[in-house]
Amino acid sequence: MTQPIGPLQSAVDGWSVEGSLLLLAVALVAGLGTGVLFVISVVAYRRRRGAQYGLIAAAVGVLLFRSVVGAGTILGVVPMPIHHFLEHSLDFLIAAIVLYAVYAHAPGTVGNDATSD
Repeated sequence: MTQPIGPLQSAVDGWSVEGSLLLLAVALVAGLGTGVLFVISVVAYRRRRGAQYGLIAAAVGVLLFRSVVGAGTILGVVPMPIHHFLEHSLDFLIAAIVLYAVYAHAPGTVGNDATSD
């Protein structure tokens, strides 16, 4: 097996996750944007007081936590195997919450597509 040499090796070495200022900047901007969306979702929940709004706020809160995990990985606090386990678990949790909000709070009942007389 051959190893990358010269400029290619330095280019590969420059793309590590830990300590990358570029990745940290991207994670912080994403975290700030997600934080703003979380605040908006909580305000919407407090105004409407509907369960579906609470579920959406919870899903956006999990998305915000996902950004924190990413930043923790870049800063070297969260090890990469834990990062992968958490990130993919949180992805599943976000999708499950959103789908539950859609199915549980949609008009009509699931599985009863026929309209009654």
